[in-house]
Formats: sequence, C-alpha cells, structure tokens
Amino acid sequence: MKISATIISFNEEKRIEDTLRSLDFVDEIVVVDAYSSDATVEIARKYGAKVYLKEWKGYASQRNFALRVATCDWILNVDADEVVSPQLREEILKIKETEPDCDAFLIKRKTFYLGKPILHCGWYPEEAPRLFRKEKARWEGEYVHERLIVEGKKKKLNGEVLHYSYKSFSEHVERTVRYAKLWAKRERGRKVTLLHLLLGPPLSFLKVLLLQKGFLDGWRGVIISAMAAFYTFLKYSFVYTGGEDERYNRDQR
Repeated sequence: MKISATIISFNEEKRIEDTLRSLDFVDEIVVVDAYSSDATVEIARKYGAKVYLKEWKGYASQRNFALRVATCDWILNVDADEVVSPQLREEILKIKETEPDCDAFLIKRKTFYLGKPILHCGWYPEEAPRLFRKEKARWEGEYVHERLIVEGKKKKLNGEVLHYSYKSFSEHVERTVRYAKLWAKRERGRKVTLLHLLLGPPLSFLKVLLLQKGFLDGWRGVIISAMAAFYTFLKYSFVYTGGEDERYNRDQR
C-alpha cells in the first residue's frame, strides 16, 4: 500500500514545515500552491514534495487537482496548518503493511486555539475521512466549506491530526470575514430577512456555548462562541446588503 499526502497552500511558510516534517512516512507529498509570494514553495521542495502551481479556483478545485496529480492509490489529505500526531503516524505505518479491506479511514482532528486544545465548541473530534482510496473520492463544494465524498466502506482510526489553525485572534477575525464573504458569494440570491440578522447570531452563540458545551473550554470557548455569532451575522449581512457591490442599494429597488 502506497500513500500520497496532498496539501493545498498559499503563503504558509510559517506553518507548512511542521506539516511536511510529520509526513516522513508517506511515499509521495503533493503540494498544490496558489502562487505563494513567500517561501512556501521553497520549503516544500526542500522536503522533497512535488509542487504544482495552480491559480486559486476554490478549495474543492485545488483539492481535486491534487487528487488528479497524485500517483499513489491511497491519499492522505492534510492542510498546511496541520500535523500528523505520532500515534496516527504509527497507525498508518501498520496499515501500509497490509491491504485494507475498506475504502477510507476516518481520522479525528484536534484544534489548538490560542495555546490550548479545544475539546468542545463543535471543534472536536471533527471526525472525517482523511486516508482514502484515490479512485473512490472527490471533493465537492463551491468557494468554501468543501467536503470530501468517499464511496465505500469506512473504518475509524484512534490517532489524531493536530490542527494549529489561528496564530492570533486577529487572524481568526480576518479569516471569519473572508469565509463569510465566500459563503455569501456561494449563496447569492438566497432570501435573507431581518429575522436572520436578529436571531441568527444569538442562536449561533448559544448553540456553541451551551449545546456544544463551549463553556467547558473556558474563556477560549466564550470567544469561539462569539466568533460563531459574528460569522453568522456577517454572512447574512453580506447577502442582505449585496456584499461588496457598491452599485447595490436595497432602498432603491
């Protein structure tokens, strides 16, 4: 069993080295880079990765391209801000010695936020197919919130992918705004009312804080809950107001 690790990147010089270092057990590393202006490509090549430059067309498009150019029958999908844990590495090494009787392995992801792992807030265990047969998989989704579709039988692994997502609170805010814009672009034409703006944010806050037990993550859980409300407010507001189109004026329709 041979494995290609696939990574999509853009200006990830501060994080991708740890990712690449944790992938020393795979047979091939494929990095699809959206023309980074920093040292991302140089770092990837230093670790023997096959680097492909591709203009950004959305998350699913970049990931599907990585699937196409990967040469191994099995794919391990990781992001440039993720690290394969030692436990997961050992599990996969044992799998490599066999021919699996399934088409995908579900792997948990543990996200670290402002120095601590988050074990609630809907962020954990965030189980998803990460190791899978290339011929059985495809990515779907326009602009943002892509998802992997894998046909066939799935099994679970115990090891985790460690996710170091936000370097700072400021980055969390910036990325939330970007994702909200992408969501609004995808949902252009959707009917959004004032009720969405009034009720959506507080409901999102309460969902994360109470239903998903964000309060158990302390002050970080409170911040994450508030950011979920902020994201909800932004995405509905971008659709309601027409986003960044200055020609749009609701009052003159």
